[in-house]
Amino acid sequence: MHHTVVERELELQLILSPERSIPVPARLGYRSDDPFAVHVTFHIGSDHPVHWTFARELLVEGVFRPCGHGDVRVWPTKVAGHGVVLMALSSPDGDALLEAPAAQVSAWLERTLRAVPPGTEAEQLGIDDGLAELLAPSPTFGSAQAGGPPSADDLWLCDPWPSDESKDGE
Repeated sequence: MHHTVVERELELQLILSPERSIPVPARLGYRSDDPFAVHVTFHIGSDHPVHWTFARELLVEGVFRPCGHGDVRVWPTKVAGHGVVLMALSSPDGDALLEAPAAQVSAWLERTLRAVPPGTEAEQLGIDDGLAELLAPSPTFGSAQAGGPPSADDLWLCDPWPSDESKDGE
């Protein structure tokens, strides 16, 4: 199966105070085989980058209006006349407020939405195919009626509590 990956490197600002922020290189990542999620990797100068994963829908909505609660909150605003998207991330290790350029985030999100349009995410996972396969009648169904040993399907589908009523309407 073919998977699409949509990535973008960009520089975020880690807001330390209203007057002070530091640049943080980051990578936005999206994979069609994980279609509901976006992955953000922050390179904060330590040995190990910091990874965050949250719902793509949250970021899509957050470009337009405040959304999210708990660990990830996203909202749009303007800084010095430029549109930015703010992301407030909370974890047991601490909290961070990051500012991303709205135009770059929107352009990247648009590419993810072209790769996997909203509402088609489940198809990417093959859930529908898997369900259809699970719910399809088994080719061995009916072997018990034909005189063969009962299959697992026959046993599973048979009524464990047969009714007292006679089948021939006697």
